[in-house]
Amino acid sequence: MEQWQSVQRRLAELDGLLEMALQEGDSALAPDLEADLHALEEEVESLHLRQALRGPYDRRDAIVAVHAGLGGTDAHDWAEMLLRMYIRWGERRGFQVRLLDRSPGEEAGIKSATLEVCGPYAYGWLKGEKGTHRLVRLSPFDADRARHTSFALVEVLPEAEQTGDVVIRPEDLRIEAFRASGHGGQNVQKVASAVRITHLPTGITVTCQQERSQHQNREIAMRILRARLMALQERQRQEELARLKGEHIPPEFGTQIRSYVLHPYKLVKDHRTGYETADAEGVLDGDLDPFLKAYLAWSIGKGSAPVERR
Repeated sequence: MEQWQSVQRRLAELDGLLEMALQEGDSALAPDLEADLHALEEEVESLHLRQALRGPYDRRDAIVAVHAGLGGTDAHDWAEMLLRMYIRWGERRGFQVRLLDRSPGEEAGIKSATLEVCGPYAYGWLKGEKGTHRLVRLSPFDADRARHTSFALVEVLPEAEQTGDVVIRPEDLRIEAFRASGHGGQNVQKVASAVRITHLPTGITVTCQQERSQHQNREIAMRILRARLMALQERQRQEELARLKGEHIPPEFGTQIRSYVLHPYKLVKDHRTGYETADAEGVLDGDLDPFLKAYLAWSIGKGSAPVERR
């Protein structure tokens, strides 16, 4: 309340100064008044966004998983481009970004990869990224340089607490060790250091092969499993609430949320908020904040008018 009251007081002061300047015909105050108003607008936007970051898990770190979809080698390359985009976004914000698992594609890119993003409200900022991302471009893997459409699925999960969020019984787990196929040191192809854990009641399977030791990979895999189980519980709870209220909630898996067009023109457009920009290279280089802010504003009903940045 104090923050909003401070905004109201400063707005009233600016209003009084503006009226005084108009009455006296003094234009010298105009630059200062404009700068103060701009600063106030930014503070109001920040307060609005804070309303969208009040979810039960928004303060937590995030686990981001990227999976290649339809499109063959182009889809594998597209998944790796998205992975780089989220890494660059996290680094720009000063967050700690750690690659937990990576499964390379046969020719290029990745089949899937999992990131841990640690920072204030990491999950709250990234939660709107879950869904299907579509890329349209001239394929670098096509000798005819034909235009291809590729898809990738992004999952965003809040980091689960060690205790309290979910209960995992040892007898419900099947734990397997296998030889890693990616980077991990000189013994990566000699020692079965990679770990696959299957949660038998739900069928959820997670793998980790980034670290050199089986113990480290097992710990990371358990963290990912806890996050997936917590997300499953939350989704089931929401579905039950919707059933009791008689609401229909469309399935989120496979829902196309954003298109990235690199040919014949440059455009990135979010299909939920309507926000779009022609700076496709900037977005793929990690400039995601405008899209994340537009989603947060849209999610609290404030709405986001379609905007195009040049």
